[in-house]
Amino acid sequence: MIIDSSTLDPTSAYKLLIGSILPRPIGWVSTQSSDGVANLAPISFFTAVGRKPPKVSLSLQPRADGVTLKDTFVNIRDTEEFVVNVATLPLAHALHRTAFEFASDVDEFAAVGVEKEASAAVRPPRIKGVPISLECRLERIIPMSAGEHVVFGEVVCFNIRDDVYLEGGRIDTGALQAVGRLAAEYTLVHNSFTTPLAEELLAALHGKRARRLDGEPDGYSPIDTKEWSASGSTR
Repeated sequence: MIIDSSTLDPTSAYKLLIGSILPRPIGWVSTQSSDGVANLAPISFFTAVGRKPPKVSLSLQPRADGVTLKDTFVNIRDTEEFVVNVATLPLAHALHRTAFEFASDVDEFAAVGVEKEASAAVRPPRIKGVPISLECRLERIIPMSAGEHVVFGEVVCFNIRDDVYLEGGRIDTGALQAVGRLAAEYTLVHNSFTTPLAEELLAALHGKRARRLDGEPDGYSPIDTKEWSASGSTR
C-alpha cells in the first residue's frame, strides 16, 4: 500500500502516524493554571531532544473541537513550567482517565483520584507514586499548522525514586513497569534484550502477534469505537 500523504485529512494522517510510530513513550504531564488549578494529561507525542541542558519536547493538538487549546498547552504557555511523570502500570487506568476533556476549572488529580506531591524546583505538583518525574521550565514554543504547537522544556530537576536509581547514575528500567502507546492502545514494557538473539528464538517469534492483556480479540482497537478522538483525547 502506497499512500500519498497530501491526499490525507488530519484524522487519517493521525491514524497512520500513531499506528506506525511505536511504541511511543507517554509523558504524563502535570501543569498548573495561573489560577492554581492542577491539570494532568497523557502526551504520547513526547521525546527527549537534548542532553546539556537536558530537554524534552511535547507536541500538543487542540481539543476534540479542533479549535480550543488544551489546558496543558495554555498552562505551560502562561506559567512556563510543567512536570513530565513516567507512566507505569499501577496507575495506567488513572492515566487513561486524564485523557478525558475535563473543564478547565477541574483539578484533575482529584477527579481521577491520584495524589499530588510537591515538586522540588517548579510550581506544578508531580504525581505521588510514580518512579520518575522530570521537572521542566519552558524553553520555547513553536506553532505548527491547524492549531498545533511543539513545546520544548528544559529539565531543571530529575526526581527519581531511590529504589530505581542505580549505582553509576542509571535507571533500573526493568523495575519500572513502564507503559507506552500503540496507536490508541497501551503496551507494557515487560521484556528486554540485546542483540544478537538466538536463531531458534527468532524463528519461534516470527510472525507471532503481541499478546493482549485485556481480553479483547486480536485486531481490536479503540480507534473503531466512539470513545476515540483524533485530538488524542478520550470521549
